[in-house]
Amino acid sequence: MKRLLDDLKRVFGDLGFKIHFAAYVGVNLLLIAINLLTTPDELWFYWPLLGWGIGIIAHGVAVYYTSGRRATRAQVVRAKLESRS
Repeated sequence: MKRLLDDLKRVFGDLGFKIHFAAYVGVNLLLIAINLLTTPDELWFYWPLLGWGIGIIAHGVAVYYTSGRRATRAQVVRAKLESRS
């Protein structure tokens, strides 16, 4: 269980993933509300939920497997400045 929590912290530690996930939740809540208020007898909200959910999972997997190997912008700039001197 601790490993799972550590892995989730690593994925949610990525700012890009946080923004993507927040947009996913916000937009899909809005789509659910629109669907239930306008056509409650025809449910369609789960299609964008599912499709975008696949993208969220792919983004999370990419962050998980690359989080320890990516250089920060500051590290890249510092390396370029050091190579010039």
